[in-house]
Amino acid sequence: MGYIVLVTGASSGLGKSIALHLHSLGHTVFGTSRNPKQYIDTFPFTLLELDVTIKESIAHLFGELQQLNKPIDVLINNAGVGITGPVEETPLEAMRANFETNFFGPLAMIQRVLPLMRKNKKGTVINITSIAGYMGLPFRGAYSASKGALNIMTEAIRLEIGNQGINVITLAPGDYATDIASRRFHAPVINNSPYQKAYQGSLNTMDSHIDSGNDPIEIAHKVAVLIEQANPRPHYVVGSFIQKFSLTLKKILPQKAYEKLLKNHYKL
Repeated sequence: MGYIVLVTGASSGLGKSIALHLHSLGHTVFGTSRNPKQYIDTFPFTLLELDVTIKESIAHLFGELQQLNKPIDVLINNAGVGITGPVEETPLEAMRANFETNFFGPLAMIQRVLPLMRKNKKGTVINITSIAGYMGLPFRGAYSASKGALNIMTEAIRLEIGNQGINVITLAPGDYATDIASRRFHAPVINNSPYQKAYQGSLNTMDSHIDSGNDPIEIAHKVAVLIEQANPRPHYVVGSFIQKFSLTLKKILPQKAYEKLLKNHYKL
């Protein structure tokens, strides 16, 4: 039997791959986009309007779903944005905006969906985080922090709702071939800044990793497996061997040795 699935940020990238794959498996999929009108004729699933940073937009979305009499079995909190820049030179308002989308947005969705899932005595929430959320990456500090915060908050939520029949988990992708680089906030590379050379080099490295990333269908396949699990683990990671192995190294290496490894990787 298929599930009713809500995928935020489903008009492109990972969210689009997830929504398309789940639809192909027979699930009823509702995707969201901040501007669905330009996409609505191109997808086989229903695309609804949503800005996860605006509470009125969230309320309107759940009102639409209630009118359609579609109780959500699975929420995929995928909507997110990237941000790059030296912490010293990145505007605080840009970092706050990133947390609004990547951290507070998913929490607002969870607050709306948990009462509905509890009423139905079932449900699964998958928070799409990032391997970057497991470490403080240079020139991606705000992004790492927002995804890391969602990892930790997910652990707390699991403990709070452990006896309610609802699963809340994270799925952390590595680098995949999507258009995230074109949509992330970039603090400018400032001439004669102490970070100029290192930051520009890191931007080039980040973009090359995305361009050479695996097909995001890998994430979609993993999501399809996870929504079927009755008792999933708190955290899952999908990515290249070296990306996943980097998390193992962080656990076993001395802290300064791991820090040196990252410095060498980013040529710092």
